[in-house]
Amino acid sequence: MLNFEELKSFLNEKADQYNNPDFIADDPIQIPHRFSLKQDVEIAGFLAATISWGNRKSIVKSAEKMLNIMGNSPYDFVLNHSDKDLDVLQDKSIHRTFNGQDFAYFIRQFNKIYKENESLENLFMIKDQETNFFHAIERFRSGFLETEKHRSHKHVSSPYKNSSSKRIIMFLRWMVRKDKHGVDFGIWENIDQKYLSIPLDVHTGNISRQLGLLSRTQNDWKTVEELDIAVRKFDEKDPARYDFALFGLGVTKELL
Repeated sequence: MLNFEELKSFLNEKADQYNNPDFIADDPIQIPHRFSLKQDVEIAGFLAATISWGNRKSIVKSAEKMLNIMGNSPYDFVLNHSDKDLDVLQDKSIHRTFNGQDFAYFIRQFNKIYKENESLENLFMIKDQETNFFHAIERFRSGFLETEKHRSHKHVSSPYKNSSSKRIIMFLRWMVRKDKHGVDFGIWENIDQKYLSIPLDVHTGNISRQLGLLSRTQNDWKTVEELDIAVRKFDEKDPARYDFALFGLGVTKELL
């Protein structure tokens, strides 16, 4: 097992190796990278992150399907769509269990939010004494989702129910993290990246356990917080950069 300094040096090296523009080509982050308007980036990013499970190629393909439906102008579509535009989505298949009904629901909810907010950032603000996005994600959920239960609610996971909330955490990394390598956008000015966590999935969880960063065996919110403690010791100002290291090690299977 590597000691603290060796592990830090190893992970820094791996983070730098994968945190570069080549990373974008095969990753769902390429979807918001097609836009420059802040709201386009947010909407395209949130939709791409929401369907980010399974094969990365199929995620990108499904996200492109949504972009095409929106005429490749997500913000304009959100603000100016007609009821008919959404009605025709009802029977469409989009990506696995995320279907046309879910897509239409998300568009409606975005419409409400952007009528009152210039940016989704307003719904994710961190409050005093908070150390991560645990409460902020729940505040977002209550602002984004209607109180009446809908099938689409399952696509916006809840840390209060001990979900690792991987896809939202990934979206937050994209929006918040100031990245001199040009992968993450860092377009949200009022949230510090020190509050970010690592998006926890099977691969990052397994790699983290192999490296001795995690002792918990399940991938849930408590494990997200355990990993927070570990990676913030390496870099308390930019802990989410280690997502690239853990992801890269998962892809290359270097540790097997």
